[in-house]
Amino acid sequence: MGEFVRLEVEDGVGTIRLDRPKMNALDAAMQEEIRAAAHEAAGREDVRAVVVYGGEKVFAAGADIKEMAAMSHTDMVKRSGALQSSFSSVAAIPKPVVAAVTGYALGGGCELAMCADFRIAADNATLGQPEILLGIIPGGGGTQRLARLVGPAKAKDIVFSGRFVKADEALQIGLVDRVVPADSVYAEAVAWAKQFTGAAAYALRAAKESVDRGIEVDLVTGLEIERQQFAALFATEDRTVGMQSFIENGPGKAQFTGH
Repeated sequence: MGEFVRLEVEDGVGTIRLDRPKMNALDAAMQEEIRAAAHEAAGREDVRAVVVYGGEKVFAAGADIKEMAAMSHTDMVKRSGALQSSFSSVAAIPKPVVAAVTGYALGGGCELAMCADFRIAADNATLGQPEILLGIIPGGGGTQRLARLVGPAKAKDIVFSGRFVKADEALQIGLVDRVVPADSVYAEAVAWAKQFTGAAAYALRAAKESVDRGIEVDLVTGLEIERQQFAALFATEDRTVGMQSFIENGPGKAQFTGH
């Protein structure tokens, strides 16, 4: 249990809760706590899906600029890899992950949200990568994940200008996947996650890895990744359960064990 980040587990859903008042500024210590929470969520069998949540008022307003302003070039050479990998640890959770975005998700906050598989935003949420206004560029994956989500031209518009993106535009361009009233963001995210708590865990893992790895390679290689993952699932108990249930009872009635 970290000072500013904790993993809360209930009914198969693990919530990675950011809690560093007032704006969840993502300093180095908090980045490492995010990494620890992500690793815990990945390893716990009682966590079948994950919500990343910053609270009712703000997701995360960005990096801790006071900490960053004091860093030299050599300081950041040493720190930048850990910054990226702390966020990437969330993307690497082999389970469905949803970001519940309230208030501001800027800079590192936007980068963290983009590490989720799905993003549900409040209707008053604001996202963006304003690093250019500080004389730098996104360093936690922003130039890469944003371009993959919204396309290179729109990503350049957002990164070059540093402008804020309101929830309706974020939905239109694919930066978020659903917009809901602000007071229901977390409940909607938990509901999205809960649909997977009784699912075939290894099949979900294989599906996530196939998509995530496949988009980085050519089609032929991607198809081979899919083929290997598909065939490997025939070694799981859930494949046997799922197919037998389908034969006996029809689709959608299998009671999976996660093995």
